[in-house]
Amino acid sequence: MEPVFNKMTPAGYQAIEQEIKDLKQQRPQKIKNLAAAAALGDRSENAEYTTSKQELGRLNGRLRFLTKQLQYADVVEPADNDKLDIGKFVTLEFLDDHDQITYQMVGKQEANLEQNKISFASPIGAALNNHIVNDVVTVESPAGSYQVKIINVHI
Repeated sequence: MEPVFNKMTPAGYQAIEQEIKDLKQQRPQKIKNLAAAAALGDRSENAEYTTSKQELGRLNGRLRFLTKQLQYADVVEPADNDKLDIGKFVTLEFLDDHDQITYQMVGKQEANLEQNKISFASPIGAALNNHIVNDVVTVESPAGSYQVKIINVHI
């Protein structure tokens, strides 16, 4: 079976690298905490040991997950053209109420609506992908369909 690569922006890749670095710095302290809790005695009734073991397990699991994310990353540099693609910013006008908003199209793991980052795989991201300025696009979302007009696309 062919591996599936996850598209992401260079900034998304760097954010994962930074999180891995931060977790690796926390790991020695978690190991010390586990060793200190284990030295307290009976592990079957030792809540500190159980908690420390769970924390170290979560940290190790997160490290494995993030390492796989990087291993199967397809870092996409946005092309300098008019087509909307991952890594580019898009200003949209919602045709129902004429509100305008600017989003950045990013990889699935980078999506964050509070930061106006939408995934290329989300309903709106998938509908907008490869469209150009002045295109009117119909977005099919779980809440129903709506139309947006692309006002601007830039890197």
